[in-house]
Amino acid sequence: MCQECGCGDGGGDVKIGGKAHEHEYHHGNEPGQSHYELGHSHGIKTLNLNRSLMEKNALLAERNRGYFRAKKLLVLNVVSSPGSGKTTFIRETAAKLAGKLRVGVIVGDLATDNDAARLRTAGIPVVQITTGTVCHLDAEMVSKAAAQLDLDQLDILVIENVGNLVCPADYDLGEELRVVLLSVTEGEDKPLKYPPMFHSASVAIITKNDMAAAAGFDRDLAIIHLQRMSHHAKIFELSAKTGDGMKAWLDFLMEQNAAANSR
Repeated sequence: MCQECGCGDGGGDVKIGGKAHEHEYHHGNEPGQSHYELGHSHGIKTLNLNRSLMEKNALLAERNRGYFRAKKLLVLNVVSSPGSGKTTFIRETAAKLAGKLRVGVIVGDLATDNDAARLRTAGIPVVQITTGTVCHLDAEMVSKAAAQLDLDQLDILVIENVGNLVCPADYDLGEELRVVLLSVTEGEDKPLKYPPMFHSASVAIITKNDMAAAAGFDRDLAIIHLQRMSHHAKIFELSAKTGDGMKAWLDFLMEQNAAANSR
């Protein structure tokens, strides 16, 4: 995972809505630990602090969650591998909810604001986070991006995470629902290859169903693997391009939004 492999180590400039801020990571000797190296005449000594590298993120995520709930917002963290159709799925979801629920989006990408531009064609407010070398979003980035949106004018906030099925699994953003996408072009065994991500999801969506036959996708086997890794997740099968299966997904969001408003 990210806190173990060192990706993004040393920090970097993360751009949120066109502005850059410093983003630091302190990776430890052991998973879940941070350390300081102290120089002495007899060599280097390591002082283990036994503090979780995720502690700060967890605290900020809980703060985000409390704030979003106070705003009665339904917040989705949408995760997948690159090319699974996240942006099209989010754009079509927002377009079909127009006049029913107000949707805003925070988009995370390593580079470019292409996805944000595509989402704006649906007439929805969008804030771009360009992460540079950082392979995931974290709670602090989301907090800064959300501050650029008028949350009182939204019913649903969608966070489109960086395309990656590894590191984002570790980072709670303060979302209500984690939504993982599995494209029919990726293979039925994707949930088995990335168990932490699929296990952490509260919703699993099989996308690009219109391409299933051409891709030779084994739907029954995919469902078996999803139920094994994401046994607690609600599963949807749909094509954002054709609209097939979208109604069930939209009805689910309407129900979840109603629950958020009743809290």
